[in-house]
Order: sequence, then structure tokens, then C-alpha cells
Amino acid sequence: MDSSTGRPDAPAKPSIHRTRDSRVARLPPRERILDAAEELFLREGVRAVGVQAIADRANTTKMALYRHFATKDALIEEWLRIVAVGYATAFDQVEAEHPHDGRAQVLGVARFIAEGLPDIARRGCPFVNSIAGLPDPAHPARRLIENHKADQRRRLTAMCERAGVPAPDDASAEITFLLEGAQISAQNASVDRAGDRLVTAVSAVLDRATPPRRT
Repeated sequence: MDSSTGRPDAPAKPSIHRTRDSRVARLPPRERILDAAEELFLREGVRAVGVQAIADRANTTKMALYRHFATKDALIEEWLRIVAVGYATAFDQVEAEHPHDGRAQVLGVARFIAEGLPDIARRGCPFVNSIAGLPDPAHPARRLIENHKADQRRRLTAMCERAGVPAPDDASAEITFLLEGAQISAQNASVDRAGDRLVTAVSAVLDRATPPRRT
């Protein structure tokens, strides 16, 4: 009760941390570990974070963590695999929404990346951040990132080909530079309105690369 007004006190708003904790507490142990790993990896880097810190954040034990993931490297790889699946699903969605329309598919991918830039600005790109902590080119997680990026490039090339671009490989390379560069620019805050500029730039690549229709 508020003594100055005689009215009942307003219920306290839950903090962000309490909201997260209550959500994560309902997850199975494996998902709690992955959730904690993602938070800590993005904030501190994959190499700086220890297994004990992940276990503590997941409200579990190192022994339990190792039951689900044989090594920390295996945990890193699984987290990045899940992130990569999210991107692949977005590509699937734009292809399903715009069948046979390569231009719309490419622009759909650009908009998907543009919409994610605010989150990239806050947390950083999982792949960029992780590459910095994985200097060994033979590391399974690094190979996963390279395969994921190669698959994205392949799919962009196919979309450019559907759009009627005469040199689809060159166009997809240029678009890849734009997509990757926009994420880096969002992360280091070097370009304002990065999302809008990205979509405009990708559209310009398609306009320039696509021969005019004969009337």
C-alpha cells in the first residue's frame, strides 16, 4: 500500500534478467546450456568463456554440460550450426515466397539481413565474432562457418541466375560483399541507416547487372 495515496502499490515490473531467468528455467538442460553459451560467446568471445561459466549461467554443472557436449569445441560447433540453420531457413522462406522470381528472392535475403542489423549492432555477428577466436583453419566450427558461407554464396548465385543476370557468379560476389559489409558496419557503427542503404545497394547491383527488357 502506498501510504501517500492510500492506493495499492503497483506491481513491480519484472527486470530483463528475471524475465530471461524465468524463461530459461523452463528449458530442458541441453537448451539451457546452448542459451547460456550463446549469451556468453557473443558477449565475451568463444575463447574467453570457460565451461564453468557456461554451466553456472545455465544453472547446471560441468558434469551435466559434458553429458550433452563432449568438449567445449563441440558446444561451439553446435551453437553455430543452429545459427546457420536459422539463416538457411530464411533463404528457404524467400525462395518459397517468390518461386522462380530470382530478383525478389535476392531482395528478400537483403531485407532479412537488414532487419537483423539492429541485433548485430547490439550483440555482434556470431560468425564474425567466432572466426576471431578460431584461428585454426581445421577447427570443426570454423569449417562449419566456411561451409555455411559457401552454401549461401551458391544459393545467391542461383537466385541471380533466376533473375536473368548474365554473370550471376560476379553479381552474387558483389552482393555477398554488401551483405557481409553491412553486418560489419552495423557492428562497428560506421554507417548510419545501414539496413536501408543495404537494400538500395543490392537493388542497384541487380539493376546494373540485369539487361533491359526488349519492348
